[in-house]
Amino acid sequence: MTDTSPQDLIDALDILLDDERKAVLSGNLDSMAELLERKEDLIDTLAEIDASQATPIYELQTKLARNQMLLNGALQGIRRASARLAAVRKVRRTLETYGEDGQKKTIDAHVSRQLEKRA
Repeated sequence: MTDTSPQDLIDALDILLDDERKAVLSGNLDSMAELLERKEDLIDTLAEIDASQATPIYELQTKLARNQMLLNGALQGIRRASARLAAVRKVRRTLETYGEDGQKKTIDAHVSRQLEKRA
């Protein structure tokens, strides 16, 4: 991309940020790795050009900040879902209750995965 003008790079990054936003909002997290790689390449190339030629890049700061907030929200949602799934798995394996002394007690639930035949 060395023969590409700074404005072409900025326009490409602008379009990419819109694509990234759409991917996060639609939950298409599979495409995020490819978008990230393209974004890194564009930013690395922009970093190599003269700062006076890249003045319009500051206009993209709003989109960059917006997408970062969306990505942080998506990551937080994934973490919460993961924690919830872990809690559900734990409930299926154990039962926590309190004894007569007021202390928490854990009862392991052994689930048998065998089929019992009855006559």
